[in-house]
Amino acid sequence: MTDLVLSKLEPPLGTITLNRAERHNALVPELLSALIGQFQHVSAVPEVKAIVLTANGRSFSTGGDVAGFDAHRDRLADYAHEIVGLLNEAMLTMMRIDQPIVAAVHSVVTGGSMGLVMAADLVVAASTASFTPWYSVVGFSPDGGWSALLPDRIGRARVASLLLHNTTITASQAHDWGLVDEVVYDAVAGARSTAMEMARRKTRAVKRSLNVDLDLVARGLENERRLFVEQVVTDESIAGIDAFLNQRHP
Repeated sequence: MTDLVLSKLEPPLGTITLNRAERHNALVPELLSALIGQFQHVSAVPEVKAIVLTANGRSFSTGGDVAGFDAHRDRLADYAHEIVGLLNEAMLTMMRIDQPIVAAVHSVVTGGSMGLVMAADLVVAASTASFTPWYSVVGFSPDGGWSALLPDRIGRARVASLLLHNTTITASQAHDWGLVDEVVYDAVAGARSTAMEMARRKTRAVKRSLNVDLDLVARGLENERRLFVEQVVTDESIAGIDAFLNQRHP
């Protein structure tokens, strides 16, 4: 394990925390590998009956680290294949484990990190939370379930508008659309309270029944990876990486 993702066991709860705060918990392969390992580790503890997913720093997670793509220009397709594959694996790992997962979203979620939110069983968000795709700005193809999962949840037309206009979903909108279960002042405290309630219930059979179509989900996510890899090596995406980094670091 690395310190990019932390875990804490407080039976009946386990807490997993994204810990790349200096980069807004932006996703890189090392973080995603650690996240998968922590979920496997925490879920294997019999005394843990529910898991809270949270994040340190100002942002929950800002999706794939664009600087990471820039640093791997000599093997961009391979890097994209790896990082999106690990994101898909993290999402499927979250869906497959028996314990219910409650995500505590305290602020910004962008890009593929939406997948970590959608893979959770319940989502408690602070009123300051927001969700923005960014794909049409950078020139990437959607990953993290934006195209594979979100249309089934909120409708294809709504997702198309979000992706094409790069619209931000507020916490209130996310709640109205069923993406967030509760909007509170303190997301972590709210998520822990919800997780404690789940820990007192018998949830294993319910979670398993909700995830009977994981093979279909996996195929959808793999299609996202294929399209992402095809797009990331185009002139449009490479120019988008340059523009994004120059805007952020003029």
